[in-house]
Amino acid sequence: MSSVRLADVIAALDSAYPPALAESWDSVGLVCGDPEDAVTTVMVAVDPTATVVDEAIDAGADLLVVHHPLLLRGVDTVGAHTPKGALVHRLIKAGCALFTAHTNADSADPGVSDALAATLGLIVTGPIEPQPGEDLDKWAVLVPVGDADRVRSALFDAGAGYVGNYRDCSWSVTGQGQFLPTDGANPRLGAIGAPEALEECRLEVIAPRGIRQKVLAAMRAAHPFEEVGFDVMEMATFPSPRGLGRVGELAEPLSLRDFTDRVADALPATAGDVRAAGDPEATIRTVAVCGGSGDSLLGAVFRLGVDAYVTADLRHHPADEHLRVGGPALIDVAHWASERPWCDQAKGVMDVAFAQTPQWQVLLSSVRTDPWSLRASS
Repeated sequence: MSSVRLADVIAALDSAYPPALAESWDSVGLVCGDPEDAVTTVMVAVDPTATVVDEAIDAGADLLVVHHPLLLRGVDTVGAHTPKGALVHRLIKAGCALFTAHTNADSADPGVSDALAATLGLIVTGPIEPQPGEDLDKWAVLVPVGDADRVRSALFDAGAGYVGNYRDCSWSVTGQGQFLPTDGANPRLGAIGAPEALEECRLEVIAPRGIRQKVLAAMRAAHPFEEVGFDVMEMATFPSPRGLGRVGELAEPLSLRDFTDRVADALPATAGDVRAAGDPEATIRTVAVCGGSGDSLLGAVFRLGVDAYVTADLRHHPADEHLRVGGPALIDVAHWASERPWCDQAKGVMDVAFAQTPQWQVLLSSVRTDPWSLRASS
């Protein structure tokens, strides 16, 4: 690949962090920039602060990718007289686009919490709150054996036949079909009033429920009969590997005291430091993590029965009530520190996608955007 457009980078990021995973209140995607512009240098950061914008512009970045949105709430102006509008103007004047992957990156697989779990040495087993898997149909179509390949190809072209990382998936078995054309029929085989028997194939494929009409139209267009025998069965929906937070296991158990030290050593230092609640000598084997503010998941974590929960922005009363009912030990870290590992993950997504591009580079912001800057000396 000789050059990369901003649109190409957006496609790679959207593939890794699908916008459809974003919460309804969120604002993700391209904030400013021309999708047709060329991109060779990208910077990744947690927050689009003024200092980070300066760093990206000084580095000659064509694109700044961040986790936290610059424009999350509704705005009616991005005039340069406003703090956020001033940042947008500076980016545009410098030719640097801005792109956000927020709650879609939180729920992606892998996503923000996977990066945090890996940093802490956890073997991930699944999300804290899994999102439901895709709604799927199973199609079973009866077709003369000689026409089966044509109908199968038409179903695949319509978007059916995908199973995970595999495409053009189907199953079939042959049997005997029969029918008797009545007045008004226009049979391809047989005659009005005479029973007909033939060897048929039962062809089964899986397809997303959202393309049901497209699959139906393709099947009817490719099938040789004017009346098609088919079934559409709505499949059960199972939890997916996507969703908020992650649950994992330590390779070897640690005391809460030692695991807390591991967390502090693994994450970038902040003035807020790392604190834990629970018996310091309690054995920790299973751990739930959530990058960013995670006290809304305390109930789900309690039900999982893990030994500890690592997240940010834990509040006094929810934490106290959680511990009073026997919830797992809590480890509270800085919000920025819990999400900083995602920057390395996002860099990896883009580096893999554009590894063959000359002069391609993804830089990690060196700015600590944690708002707390001072810790008391005594």
